[in-house]
Amino acid sequence: MRLRLLRLTLAVVIAFQLFFAVALLVSPAGFAAALGLPAAPGWTAFLFALFSARALGFAYGLGLAMREPHRHRSWITAMIGVQAVDWIAAMATVASGVVALSQVATASFMPLVFIAGMLAFYPRGAATDPVPAASSLARTA
Repeated sequence: MRLRLLRLTLAVVIAFQLFFAVALLVSPAGFAAALGLPAAPGWTAFLFALFSARALGFAYGLGLAMREPHRHRSWITAMIGVQAVDWIAAMATVASGVVALSQVATASFMPLVFIAGMLAFYPRGAATDPVPAASSLARTA
């Protein structure tokens, strides 16, 4: 049951990663407008593209973790860190008065939900199919 709930949590995180990656890659100005934010300078488009690439990479890594949670725990751990930074950044930006709470939208609470889910259902114990150490791979070549 724990692994099923972990997989469900990861699927939701993946969906969010894919949504934001595509939205910020395809139409960063449209996304800003949807949040009631002014258009960002044109040069920011490359920053959104860089974010999108990383979000797509994390979605891929979490997909691996969905299939083999014990083997790919490091992806889950990394995403817990990413979500913590996301939440802190969102709250710091709101606290500074740069944006309103309504403008950070789901970033005001979903990172905490994701962190709670990933920690609650984190794969415990030894992996059933451990990843061989790099040194053992070199000896077999």
